[in-house]
Amino acid sequence: MRSDALLFHDDFRVTPYWWDTAPPETARDALPSGVDLVIVGSGYCGLSAAAVAARLGASVAVLDAAEIGAGGSTRSGGMVSSGQKLALTNAIRGVSAERLARLMRESMASFDYLKRLVAEESLDADLQITGRFFGAFTPHHFDRLRRQGDLLREKTGVTVHVVPRAEQHTVIGSDYYYGGILVDEYGGLHTAKYHRALRDLARRCGATLHSHAGVERIERHGAGFRVHATRGKIDTKHVLVATNGYTGRLLPFFARRVLPVASYQITTEPLPPGLMAVLNPGRRMISDSKRNLFYTRPSPDGTRMLFGSRPAIREVSEREAARMLHAKMIELWPALRDVRITHAWKGYVAMTGDKLAHIGEQDGIHYALGCNGNGVALMSYLGSRVARSMLGLDAQAGAFGEGAFPVSPAGMASRLSVPVGTALYAFDDFWSGRARAALS
Repeated sequence: MRSDALLFHDDFRVTPYWWDTAPPETARDALPSGVDLVIVGSGYCGLSAAAVAARLGASVAVLDAAEIGAGGSTRSGGMVSSGQKLALTNAIRGVSAERLARLMRESMASFDYLKRLVAEESLDADLQITGRFFGAFTPHHFDRLRRQGDLLREKTGVTVHVVPRAEQHTVIGSDYYYGGILVDEYGGLHTAKYHRALRDLARRCGATLHSHAGVERIERHGAGFRVHATRGKIDTKHVLVATNGYTGRLLPFFARRVLPVASYQITTEPLPPGLMAVLNPGRRMISDSKRNLFYTRPSPDGTRMLFGSRPAIREVSEREAARMLHAKMIELWPALRDVRITHAWKGYVAMTGDKLAHIGEQDGIHYALGCNGNGVALMSYLGSRVARSMLGLDAQAGAFGEGAFPVSPAGMASRLSVPVGTALYAFDDFWSGRARAALS
């Protein structure tokens, strides 16, 4: 492992790369005494809901315990899916064929919703539809990915290319994988610029945004609710909880169903001229078939590489994570060995017991939770959908609003469950790695 002096750039920082261009915002305007709708959480879901509800004539206040835009939305990798992850995970197990078809349709609709929203509202988000490569960690994984590609074609209608190992240099400049599949309908955006554009949109529509206004409790009050925050209280007809990986212990019902899992990322300094064209010729999103997967992408301007994974069983500091992630990154791309790291950060992903997002109502409080690492398009879409539902304009629950929101066994003991789950993933990857080594 390289020394810190060689690994870390002089300007190294433990904040998201995205924040350099569009930092989180302090918004300490006084809370209104009463509104039609209080939204708890200022991520993509909350802001999308705020814009839709305000445009429909509701008075809306968005509350966040931290700065506006400091949470998980701007800490993600910014990859935009059209429903593939739903088909490539265990989320489809135990789901009826009819509901699965509707889940897939809504997932695809979320991709179209995001593209349409960015285009129609002229949102400055650096949205680029470049495709995503799923790399096979072993030859067995390649066979599995090929079957999953067939499922994707059948269930979603997306364009899937099978990439044998002999041809993978056309997609990725690495010998790390045993081929894979390439899905065209996939993209990426600048997470913080998209967030800034959404909050500007919400304000233009009439919503107010309030930072440093953590919600302490929500109680029934008359025909509606009284929301008690650190900076005051608001009477409201409706409440939407859209906190995802930052839900905390506010309401036991949600705390038992959403497990926050830390994911870590690093960003390189600008690469030498021409290197990106070798490592990632199409500037695509890239991930792999391991349980504890790598995910990586170029920055929107194509000058830097972003790389993410969970580096250890336990949670670690951002600086320690950067050392571990750099070692993983050069397993994939040895050519990046001497490239320094400028940023390292972590964010919390909201995982659910059934790996599905859920929208609905509990004791009169509405919710949209469970991004499961796939939230950029989906949570934007579900925010708009739940806003219309709260205002009585959408009677259909939709596929993500059906069925029970199951208690997550992990959510009951998250302090232990995340490291235990990570250890099991690491063990599975270890044995897959042994199979790789036998082929060397």
